[in-house]
Amino acid sequence: MSGSFLGSIVKDVERRLEQRKREVPLTEASKAADPAATVRAAGSAPVSLRQALAAPGMSVIAEVKRWSPSRGALRPGLNVQEMAASYQEAGAAAISVLTEEDHFRGSLQDLVRAVEVTRLPVLRKDFIVDEYQLLEARGAGASAVLLILALLDGDRYRELARAARRLNLEVLAEVHGERELEQALTVEEAVIGINNRNLSTFQVDLNTTLRLKKALPEDRLVVSESGVRTRGDVRHLEASGVDGVLVGERLVTSENPGETVRYLRGDGR
Repeated sequence: MSGSFLGSIVKDVERRLEQRKREVPLTEASKAADPAATVRAAGSAPVSLRQALAAPGMSVIAEVKRWSPSRGALRPGLNVQEMAASYQEAGAAAISVLTEEDHFRGSLQDLVRAVEVTRLPVLRKDFIVDEYQLLEARGAGASAVLLILALLDGDRYRELARAARRLNLEVLAEVHGERELEQALTVEEAVIGINNRNLSTFQVDLNTTLRLKKALPEDRLVVSESGVRTRGDVRHLEASGVDGVLVGERLVTSENPGETVRYLRGDGR
């Protein structure tokens, strides 16, 4: 995504956000985010993404993604609950649900559906710019949220990370380069997500993860995003000390997403 395309997404996100704020005032959203009001398959408390990623071996965060701005519908008739259940059965460490409506055709309801059927941590993947979106994520039962450093200056990122912490939401901080990585590291508990896609050229290069990983403290959890397609990719990243991979289109467009999770983990054909 280029900077201009990213800007157009944010404009649509903000427009939708203002509409939802009118429909569900902040006081109601805050009540819905109370732990006693949220429902998960395995209880009301969010499951820890950090703990899942810290487990031995390479973790797969399997994504539910309906649409790509460049490819269109990725899996016509996608059933969120069937897909989330298949990911869990196949050994995924966590599930990511893309909830942006206009460019990726997702929804908060997709997040709710995934939470209802899995014991795994569930990440709300969206273009988060406002604390209200954190309340929505918590109210839907999410365990973690994505914060994209390409959208946020350092102060705003830290404000949102603190707000997430108050709601018992973990943070996956997405970076594309050294400057964003420096800002991401100022939140000590954030998991670092390194996106291998260049926002200017759209090129995907797994070496982006390998390069930026060298600047990370040894104890900081790191996830590689975009471009992971083969078991060889996973082995290469794991050998470099990466803790997890976030995989979307490779899974959603495969004939059997669960089997593809097993293949990437080294458990399948």
